[in-house]
Amino acid sequence: MNELEELVGTVEKILFKNEESNFAVIVITMMHKSSAIAKGNASHVQPGQQVCLKGAWVMHAKFGRQFTIQTCSVQLPESILGLKKYLGSGLIKGIGKVYAEKLVDYFGVQVLTIIDQFPERLKEVGGIGQKRLGQIIKAWHDQKEISNIMVFLQEKGVSTAHALKIYKKYGKESIALVTDNPYRLSEDIWGIGFKTADAIALKLGMEKNSVKRIKAAMLFVISEATTKGHLYCLLDDLKKQTGELLELSQEDSVDLLKSALHQLYDQDKIKLISYDNNHYITASQYYFSEKTVATKIQNLLAQKSEKIFDLDGVYTKISRDDGVSVCLNEDQQRGIMACLQNKVTVITGGPGTGKTTLIKKLLEILDENSCVYNLAAPTGRAAKRIMEGTGRYATTLHRLLEFNANSMSFVHNEQNALKLDFLIIDESSMIDVFLALALLKAVPFHAHVLFIGDCDQLPSVGAGNFLNDMIKSEKIPVVRLTQIFRQAQDSMIIVNAHKVNRGEFPTTYLPDVKKDFFFIKEEKPELVIEHLKKIFATTLNSFNIAVDDAAVLVPMNRGIVGTIKLNQDLQLLLNSDSALPSIQFGGTIFKVGDRVMQIRNNYDKSVFNGDCGTIQALDLEEKVMSVLFFERTVEYESDEFNELVLAYTLSIHKSQGSEYSAVIIPLFMQHFMLLQRNLLYTAITRAKRLCIIIGQPKAVAMAVANNKMMKRITFLQHYLTSDLSCR
Repeated sequence: MNELEELVGTVEKILFKNEESNFAVIVITMMHKSSAIAKGNASHVQPGQQVCLKGAWVMHAKFGRQFTIQTCSVQLPESILGLKKYLGSGLIKGIGKVYAEKLVDYFGVQVLTIIDQFPERLKEVGGIGQKRLGQIIKAWHDQKEISNIMVFLQEKGVSTAHALKIYKKYGKESIALVTDNPYRLSEDIWGIGFKTADAIALKLGMEKNSVKRIKAAMLFVISEATTKGHLYCLLDDLKKQTGELLELSQEDSVDLLKSALHQLYDQDKIKLISYDNNHYITASQYYFSEKTVATKIQNLLAQKSEKIFDLDGVYTKISRDDGVSVCLNEDQQRGIMACLQNKVTVITGGPGTGKTTLIKKLLEILDENSCVYNLAAPTGRAAKRIMEGTGRYATTLHRLLEFNANSMSFVHNEQNALKLDFLIIDESSMIDVFLALALLKAVPFHAHVLFIGDCDQLPSVGAGNFLNDMIKSEKIPVVRLTQIFRQAQDSMIIVNAHKVNRGEFPTTYLPDVKKDFFFIKEEKPELVIEHLKKIFATTLNSFNIAVDDAAVLVPMNRGIVGTIKLNQDLQLLLNSDSALPSIQFGGTIFKVGDRVMQIRNNYDKSVFNGDCGTIQALDLEEKVMSVLFFERTVEYESDEFNELVLAYTLSIHKSQGSEYSAVIIPLFMQHFMLLQRNLLYTAITRAKRLCIIIGQPKAVAMAVANNKMMKRITFLQHYLTSDLSCR
């Protein structure tokens, strides 16, 4: 094996870096003033730093001789030029290029000693007040801590961005906690997967066949199943996936997997469910989440209401046609009566079937009876829509429950229940089992709860099948709204949504019906962007629809017509001004004015998976991004940029709960894995005034015909009927 060569010099500039993968291309200047290009694991370096690189020289066909980095150790700069580059790199919050020049000019080569040991002296430099001094002191202290952690983690293959997250989570205990149990990283640090944690564990000396390693892998496989909506894994699938993940040999795996399962069970970390001649495994917290949801619903149904309604009087009022109020049909009347008579009720129906009208009438009755109620929805957009439809205040479920970032829990729970008589929740198909648990914990036993939603839409992005499991249990009163109102029948969007839901191909023409639905036949996926250019340039304008009120919805993220590629294309089309401030993170360029979406729940910031906003400002020196979400600005630091993606194009799943004046749906056979009826139905029902499908008729036909939804492994239905036990 060839010995690694050593290259010592100063980082002149950074040509490229990806903090997610830890890869960088840098220019360094050696002692004899010659320069070289080096590439490899060095995304943590900053201009001006002195580095010692170990690796090998290679000849690149296009770029010539380069140094491939195997290891990179960093020293603080000592020269005036190096100090200015180092401090001006944005590494220390509060010091940008301007103050780097001022500080180095004033303190010379002693500047780092002054910052470290005599920070109060920094106020001798003009413009540095107490606030900026506080920023610098904190950032310098953090950087020293991070540097120590970085040296440790770099040897284990951890990127700069992840190292910063580890430090933010664990602080001074980072090295000790990671050394003790590296697998906790995949549970505690968003963005660090099991593979990364496992690589660290192996480098720390973990035996490949260690039972501790296998237990961690099993819990990861169970956790990973929740990203596909499941709450349980078939036992045989769990064993197979764990063996494949750890690359265990067939002969070794049998006894090792058995031993790991027994230990996890004895430690009460997993539960075993036997049902229909199959064995299912889940994490204990997932089992108790679903079981507790069922128990709370059963207890609510068993408790009496504190409100006594004049049911005969209510029925007389809602069933008569006085020529002034909106006349309710029989299904709507049954829905209102069910809500007043039962503690938990589900009302489901498609677009145009009068769900909002029912809510408005119910709220009138609650007001007349002096009931305290809350109106809520899973997302900000859904809450805003129900506010517009009813004229009453509505909020998101997260804000209703009030998250406390210090305790990392909701303020409202069993000990501090919501003060209300009625809770009305719209878009309930979006509620996963964990949000359902938090919500039901906060509902007082005397209260009524109404879940409203469209059970034919896609299930929640999160795990579980909450709304459909409640309906299937037949233990909860369910009212289905099926009649489409006359005004809704005038829209081809709504007509076609119901046609698709019945398994019929959508139509583009009906006599005496508003032409708000179009199908652009296109066999070549690569030409979708040309159609989008025409739609955004002329079609939207002809319908008097603003560009910002139009959304492109696709089934998947990858491919020519996936969210990643189309977001890049639409960014160039809709936000092309090169003068706008921009910053690159990974493979994405973020610019002021870009639409972005949050892709994880961040309770500290009170922004949640699926929330969409607009980049208002970028501080390139401090590497801070300001994003406007629903009239509230949220700041992101560089290690949090991976929580955001461009949102000119959304996956259909992530569009749930939202409505747009115009929706454009590219649909091609390359999406065949996801072409399902409820997917197309959900996409069409996001449109208010204009819906355009672009794609292959064969793909649309496949989606319409495929009513076989992927079955989620959940047991809430059975817990509600009490016909299942676990051990």
